[in-house]
Amino acid sequence: MVEFRFNVWVRAADGPKGPPGRGRVPRPVPGGPRHHPGSEISDVNTQVIVLNGGSSSGKTGISRCLQAILPTPWITLGVDDLVARLPPSLTASGSGIAIGERGEVEVGAEFRRIESAWTAGIAAMARAGARVIIDDVFLGGGASQERTRGRLAGLEVLWAGVRCEAETAAARELARGDRVVGMAAAQADSVHEGVVYDVEVDSAKSEALDCARAIAALVN
Repeated sequence: MVEFRFNVWVRAADGPKGPPGRGRVPRPVPGGPRHHPGSEISDVNTQVIVLNGGSSSGKTGISRCLQAILPTPWITLGVDDLVARLPPSLTASGSGIAIGERGEVEVGAEFRRIESAWTAGIAAMARAGARVIIDDVFLGGGASQERTRGRLAGLEVLWAGVRCEAETAAARELARGDRVVGMAAAQADSVHEGVVYDVEVDSAKSEALDCARAIAALVN
């Protein structure tokens, strides 16, 4: 027998008063964290899974595992996909997105506009019936989550935090060889500041499949 140990935390806003586990709480506001301590999981089908974590935290591997183990088809879209398809003019100007020599990321107004339209497009896909995993990096922490929540308004969203200690992420960054050194360490903690999750996993302590199974357990 193989024993799996998940490093997982479920976190949500306080639920209604009373003994835990008795009855189902009312459905929360769409787009916000869905689960309350001592309550059953919402019976509304999950439409979007948002994975938030820093560079080299393991989100891509987890999203692929989710696609493999979830019983229905899910597509995965990442902010890296968006950045890779930007014109050169937006990767070399203050209005787009720029990565400094130490891995710091600066975004301008034009990138924000395009990112907003991109997320709105993902929301439209979800409303049309596609089930989507978003692989994201909340550079602004809680403020980034609020922007994303607004664009996904009306959808049933599962918010998942992918933690990875800075040292491990930095080692992965070096091994990959396709990222600016310093980005992973800079983002390891900052992207989680002020963010509220339904579930958190730690990819430095658990394999990608274990993390995916923990997240999938909350998907309807």
